[in-house]
Amino acid sequence: MHERNTGVWQMSLAMLISGSIGAFVLLSGLPVIDVVFWRCAIGALALLLFIRLSKQPFSQLTRRTLLLAIAGGVALVINWLMLFAAYDQISIGMSTVVYNTQPFMLVLMGMAFGERVALVKWGWLALAFVGVVVLLSSELSQPNGHLLTGVMLALGAAFFYALTALIARRLHPLPPQHIALIQVLTGVVMLLPLAHFSQLSAASPWGILLTLGIVHTGVMYQLLYSAIQKLPTPLIGSLSFIYPLVAIVVDAVVFGHTLNAVQGFGGILILLAAAGNNLGWGTKQKAPHAQGLEQKVR
Repeated sequence: MHERNTGVWQMSLAMLISGSIGAFVLLSGLPVIDVVFWRCAIGALALLLFIRLSKQPFSQLTRRTLLLAIAGGVALVINWLMLFAAYDQISIGMSTVVYNTQPFMLVLMGMAFGERVALVKWGWLALAFVGVVVLLSSELSQPNGHLLTGVMLALGAAFFYALTALIARRLHPLPPQHIALIQVLTGVVMLLPLAHFSQLSAASPWGILLTLGIVHTGVMYQLLYSAIQKLPTPLIGSLSFIYPLVAIVVDAVVFGHTLNAVQGFGGILILLAAAGNNLGWGTKQKAPHAQGLEQKVR
C-alpha cells in the first residue's frame, strides 16, 4: 500500500508538471526550435546526472536498441516541435485537448502491424473524431484563421507521440531513463544546426529554459517512470488526465484563454473518448504495467 501511495503522488506530480509546460514555452518568448533544443540539451544533462546517481549500467544497449531509441527520439522531438508550434496558433488548452487523440493514433498504428482492434475501441475512436469535428465547427461561429492550422499541428504532434510510444514497445529491455536520455541527445543533434545561438544573451530567459530542461524533462521523467513501476495500468490511465485539466486551468489563469461552449463540448468528447480507451471501458483489462511506456512525457 505504501508503494502504491508513493506511485500515486509521483504520477500526480509528474502530470502537474506536465500541465504547465505550455505556459513556460510561451513565456520564454523564444522560437519553438530554440525552446526544444534547450529542453533537450539541459534535459540530457539532468537525465545523465540521475542515471549516474542511480548507477544504472548501459549493458543492455545493443546496436538495434540504440537505432530504435534514436528513431524514437526523432519522433519525440518532432512531436514537441509540432505541439509547441500549436500553442502559438491556438490556445494551450485546445492544443492539449486535441493532443489527447494520441491513444487513437496508437490504435491505428497497431492495426497497421496486424493488431486486432475491439469493436468498443472503434466506438471511442469515432467519439474522438466527432469531438475534433465539433472543435473545428466552432470556427463557423467565430472565424479564426489559426484554428485549423493549430488543430492540424496538435494532431500531427499526437501522431508522432504515438509513433514514439510504438517504438518504445520494442525497447522493453532498456531502462526507460536510458531511452529518454538517448531521445533528448538525438534532439540536440537534430536541432543544433538550427538553433539561434547568436540571439542568446544574459537577458535570455535562462530560468525558464532551465526549468523546462531540469524540471519538465529530467525530474518529470524520473517521477513518471518511477510511478509506472509501482502502479497498475488503469490507475496510470486515470491519473494521466490530470495533465490536460491542469493545462486548461493554467492557460486560463496565465493567459486568460478559455474554450467557448462549442469548443468545450468538443473537448469533453475527446477527453471522454480518451478516458474510455485508456481505462478499457467495455473491454477486458490488460495486465498491470502492460501499457507503461505508452504513458510517456509531453
